[in-house]
Amino acid sequence: MMQQEVLRQEVVRVSQAVYAKGWVANHDGNVTARLADGRYVSTPTAVSKGQVTPEMLIVVDGEGQVLQGTRKAFSELKMHLAAYRCRGDVAAVLHAHPPHATGMAVAGVGLGSPFMAEPVVSLGPEIPLIPFGLPGDPELDLNIARALQTADAVMLGSHGMLTVGPDLDTCLMRMELVEHLCKIYLAAQQVGGPRRLPAATVAALAKKHAGLFPRAIRSSDTVLAGSAERSPGSSDYGQLDAGRLVEDALKKVGV
Repeated sequence: MMQQEVLRQEVVRVSQAVYAKGWVANHDGNVTARLADGRYVSTPTAVSKGQVTPEMLIVVDGEGQVLQGTRKAFSELKMHLAAYRCRGDVAAVLHAHPPHATGMAVAGVGLGSPFMAEPVVSLGPEIPLIPFGLPGDPELDLNIARALQTADAVMLGSHGMLTVGPDLDTCLMRMELVEHLCKIYLAAQQVGGPRRLPAATVAALAKKHAGLFPRAIRSSDTVLAGSAERSPGSSDYGQLDAGRLVEDALKKVGV
């Protein structure tokens, strides 16, 4: 796991990258990364991602309370924390509004079954589109938890994109690939729509999936985070396994 000073530089670099790519405007988007002790380095609220500096960043705990820094946490932090809780292997989360992927998400249109081989190997056979939810809504947490059991990139209905990974570069590449896929999908729609790959082909490609970590993390699994080997249920992570997160969310919505 990276030291805080290095991780701060990474958060700033990726924040400025999503701004340069045109994936955020004004104060849009947010970036977080997990420290080895279960705290998180985070961009603060009300700052353009193109103007973020290491000194502006905050450090928060698993409940979203600011432990270091003078600025406030962003309102969508709970969405990031839900992702960390349900996947012990996740060490970074990126949220942004890449225009083509977000355009499809606000229209309620997902990518559907795969129409190209390479993205299946890079991202897996599914890029879920989940319903809109306000930050902190337990149903949104539940939908994120379910989606992240089979995917590392999630389209957020009426909202944007969320990607997770073992580091911020991976989050950035995953979002870049989904945005590229959405461009191709929209271009294909103008000439009759994409031709889907056969299910048998998708299944074969999925076996070659190049993801760095398993899609679903069992509470008994051990996860490699940098050079430190830890259990997803350990206090260092301050995380729950996905089953417990889903159960808790269902209780909150009265199911």
